[in-house]
Amino acid sequence: MSPGQRLRELLRRNGLVRSLGAHDAFTAKIVQAAGLETVFVGGFGSSASLLGLPDVGFLTLTEMADQVARICDAVDIPVVADGDTGHGDLHNVVRTVRLFEKAGAAGILLEDQVTPKRCGHFQGKQLIPADDMVLKLRAALDARNDDDFVIVARTDARAVEGFEQAVERARLYAEVGADVCFIEAPQSEEEVRAIPRLVGHPMLINMLTGGLTPILPADELEQLGYKIAVYPIASLLVTGAAMRRLAEELSTRGRVDTLADQMLTFDEVKRLLGLPEVLGLRQRLSEAPLPPGEAGR
Repeated sequence: MSPGQRLRELLRRNGLVRSLGAHDAFTAKIVQAAGLETVFVGGFGSSASLLGLPDVGFLTLTEMADQVARICDAVDIPVVADGDTGHGDLHNVVRTVRLFEKAGAAGILLEDQVTPKRCGHFQGKQLIPADDMVLKLRAALDARNDDDFVIVARTDARAVEGFEQAVERARLYAEVGADVCFIEAPQSEEEVRAIPRLVGHPMLINMLTGGLTPILPADELEQLGYKIAVYPIASLLVTGAAMRRLAEELSTRGRVDTLADQMLTFDEVKRLLGLPEVLGLRQRLSEAPLPPGEAGR
């Protein structure tokens, strides 16, 4: 099965698909080891981890595509990747879709902000006209080599044009053929509860800790009718807090092993990275029987 087929199989099942964000290949492997269904590769976490910069358009298309490729190589579960605005006009959208698909992603998010964009929970966002986004979505749908590659259409209209217009844009994007729709940053529980009913299409919701949207538990989101819940930067927030504790411990106490009970063990990390398989490769190949006709050469 292609990555897109595996993601579509998840979307067809009953229940909510949980997509935990990973800001690098190592955290993606942890997500997979925990038994979660998908990995989300977002622009915020990638910009922070790769560049140490905020999500305001610094990250280039090729930098993001390389990040997606590394994470797809590290895991077997479907990867949903943030394509921002498609990194430009229609021809850029085509290239973005093809690069992400080539990188091994199962699906892509495309949004209706202007280029360069801002994080969906930042102030000062601007939108392109809805008709222009329709053309971008048509370009994305046409660019796929695999028709199962999932296109998620995101609108940031809630903060710019209001809730009703955000719903209208999501409906329009669904009509164009987007597989999943996504209204970024609803600002109340009432809005969160209303969106699946009002749009009437498979919906993604962003559960950003510290963002504008109220956080609801996964089982409640499932009951409301959401199909995918993304937790985009929790790995970054947790890692940042842990690294700060680690640096403070070394600075104040001159050692870090005092935090060992809060760490993975060295053996756990080696297993997670597949070191036993890597080191066992020579022995496995040496013990493999030779093909007929090769013996004795």
